[in-house]
Amino acid sequence: MKRLFVTGGLFLALALAGSAARAQTGTARGKITDDKGQPIVDAIVTIEYQGGVTRKYETKTNKKGEYTQVGIYPGVYKVTVTKEGYQGGVQDARISLGEPTYLADMKLVTKAAAQAAAAAGDKGQEELRAAFKTATDLTQAGKLDEAVAAYNDITLKHPNIAEVQFNLGYIYRQKKDWPAAEAAYKKALELRPGYSEAKAALLAIYQDSQQPEKAAELAATAGDDAKVQFNLGVSYLNSGKGEEALAAFQKVVAAEPANPEPHYHIGTILVGQNKIPEAIASLEKYLSMNPTNAQNVATAQGLLQALKPKK
Repeated sequence: MKRLFVTGGLFLALALAGSAARAQTGTARGKITDDKGQPIVDAIVTIEYQGGVTRKYETKTNKKGEYTQVGIYPGVYKVTVTKEGYQGGVQDARISLGEPTYLADMKLVTKAAAQAAAAAGDKGQEELRAAFKTATDLTQAGKLDEAVAAYNDITLKHPNIAEVQFNLGYIYRQKKDWPAAEAAYKKALELRPGYSEAKAALLAIYQDSQQPEKAAELAATAGDDAKVQFNLGVSYLNSGKGEEALAAFQKVVAAEPANPEPHYHIGTILVGQNKIPEAIASLEKYLSMNPTNAQNVATAQGLLQALKPKK
């Protein structure tokens, strides 16, 4: 077996690459659209910590309706979206360390549409929104069993809402009830086959519960789903499977050419493989895309300084 010996600047480069794994903050990413699926620009996204300490972040959506907030301490947050002329939206989120947490897409309806529905006597929708709020509040309060009961009550009247199953999957994941979480996420995917967040969450529970065969089987069906492939790449990295991680991140690049983060990971993997010219090209590409992950930016800059020949 060949052994890789590292000296000088390359040793520093590898050390810097490893430092990304010790990131102490996380990143939230998501998308806001109207009820027709069109992106909503300049919607205000407020991310507020629910753990008893005041931590509040605010950002806006871009022209694609997408938003990114970096530097978030891990934990449970309430995500509130507002936009003039629209009825606001709220969802729960658990932000993890390091790699971006992809939040469920949110749809906002105009206030005029909401008022028209209310004027038409859409009492059922009002009751549904209230029931969702009750279940959400119970989840945020840590009353998970009561939250499960509240969501199950919703399914009695509204059995085909994918978000209910997704939220149940989240609760069961917190309880480490892997079979129940798996069933809920699978039901969400049955109700909405293109539900990327549910597929990514299902992959995550297979990883959390040490079920590599199921993770591999799901990954084989992921195709070009960028969110799933990104999570898969991170999983492979954590397992020391560099080649598999590289392939997953390359699929993310193909599916989301405007996303800078896979280029960063590709660059650090290539550093570990001692493919220095290719690593430099990937890291320079990453920095040229104006990424927002400050820690990854600093690591990439340090790597390039160590790897590039001194003039």
